[in-house]
Amino acid sequence: QLQLVESGGGLVQPGGSLRLSCGASGFSLDYYAIGWFRRAPGKERERVSCISTSGGSTNYAGSVKGRFTISRDTAKNTVYLQMNGLKPEDTAIYYCAADNSRLGDVCYDNWLEYAYWGQGTQVTVSS
Repeated sequence: QLQLVESGGGLVQPGGSLRLSCGASGFSLDYYAIGWFRRAPGKERERVSCISTSGGSTNYAGSVKGRFTISRDTAKNTVYLQMNGLKPEDTAIYYCAADNSRLGDVCYDNWLEYAYWGQGTQVTVSS
């Protein structure tokens, strides 16, 4: 059974940093495009970033571009989301998602295209 587990969330002051991890049990993330999404209270799910199977293709939402970095560590079977310069508006539950239904070295912006999801990790940015 495919399981994704997020970790690394917490409370941080504005301007601070966190690194989120997305790990997997039962399968290798190497064969899956991975996306990070977030959901703030009272708001809809929002894409944050995604990375292709090779790591050669990445994409970021405009609101996080230049502050967040997505990456893979194949040896650890983990995908990271490094978040710098955090703002109060980044407060949300962050989810990672995986899918391998498309051919090619691509990743997907639409959350509907991801079949597997983690349980989420809370990120709170507040002074």
